[in-house]
Amino acid sequence: MQQGWLTKTFKGDRAIWGLVAIFMVYSLLAVYSSSASVAFIKYGGNTTYFLRSQFFMLLISLIIIVVVHYLPYRIYSSMAGLILLGAVVLLILTLFFGSTINEATRWLEIPGTGFMIQTSDLAKVALVIYLARSLAKYQYELNNFILVTKYFFVPVAVVCGLIFPENFSTALLIFGISMIIMFIGRIPFRFLLAYVGMAAAGVVLFGLVLTYVFHDSRVPVWIDRAEQFFSGKADEAGDYQSNQAKIAISTGGLFGKAPGRSTQRNMLPQSNSDFIFAIIIEEYGLLLGAIPLILAYMILLFRGITILKKCETAFPAFLVMGLIIMIVFQAMLNMLVAVGLLPVTGQTLPMVSWGRTSVLIMSFSIGVILSVSRVVNARIKKEELPEEEISDEGEKIYEQAKA
Repeated sequence: MQQGWLTKTFKGDRAIWGLVAIFMVYSLLAVYSSSASVAFIKYGGNTTYFLRSQFFMLLISLIIIVVVHYLPYRIYSSMAGLILLGAVVLLILTLFFGSTINEATRWLEIPGTGFMIQTSDLAKVALVIYLARSLAKYQYELNNFILVTKYFFVPVAVVCGLIFPENFSTALLIFGISMIIMFIGRIPFRFLLAYVGMAAAGVVLFGLVLTYVFHDSRVPVWIDRAEQFFSGKADEAGDYQSNQAKIAISTGGLFGKAPGRSTQRNMLPQSNSDFIFAIIIEEYGLLLGAIPLILAYMILLFRGITILKKCETAFPAFLVMGLIIMIVFQAMLNMLVAVGLLPVTGQTLPMVSWGRTSVLIMSFSIGVILSVSRVVNARIKKEELPEEEISDEGEKIYEQAKA
């Protein structure tokens, strides 16, 4: 009885549902362990503050996944332009009226609630949906440089340009994801090289304006971080976050120190968000921490490819491709930063790090992927059944798949 209820409630790719459960278990364990001491100091001895906050957000995220995976994915095709426009408006509002935390204006507070959203996360998924729609719509006109520039590069440039002043790493991440999506979507490589050149020129020009016109101090900081990392002098220069993460990873070894016994959590800034992967390795080791998580994201990538190969139309295939690339690319970036292979970027580990907007956006993205999977599975099942055994619900879902 219970299995039947679960099957009826959680439809779509069962492997992805299993991965969601794995991510949530790792998230609760790691967030509680990595933030207990910080919560004790900041919240009057309440060591479970972040645990309760994350549990609440994961509960909401599960509801979002369930609700979204029941929605027909075709609605995102018709609303792609409007969704992107709304995201751009929010980015503009953030620049002028956003809340400043840690000397960066990246959050927009919802009036009357005290809840803050990081608008760059919203813009990231909005841009992926828009690119999926555009690739499907113009798939036979992608050799037209003017058209591709107008409907692909300009929207990407606008979004990244609005994010870049306050969050260089996120703007670079979104640009990289967009280039990968367009490359897989068969936009000519020479076009992408031209766009990369334009973007590089734009970054240099913007940096010069910030430095010499507005006397902004962030550009020298960005340059200094890059020089330290690529010159191999990060240890000598005292790259505190990266060094503490390396200590956590090296002391974790193969089997870890055991849950709750991390020592670097007391010294590593952002231990429950940006560097949670290092804490997971310290406590669970390579065998129970790092390898299972890496495999989980790789399996998610594989399942996404399996789903998009079953799609009959272009939009759902490009939609799944874009969202999977977004999730897995960010996860790999977070892990590479934690182990010291990339400079510090401030990107969270999807569905594992403590957070609000990032958790909700990633949950929405997984819900959309499962929505496509649900429809695809229903179509395949309908094709395999004799005509007289096809239910009304199956016929309805199949009609959605054809739309």
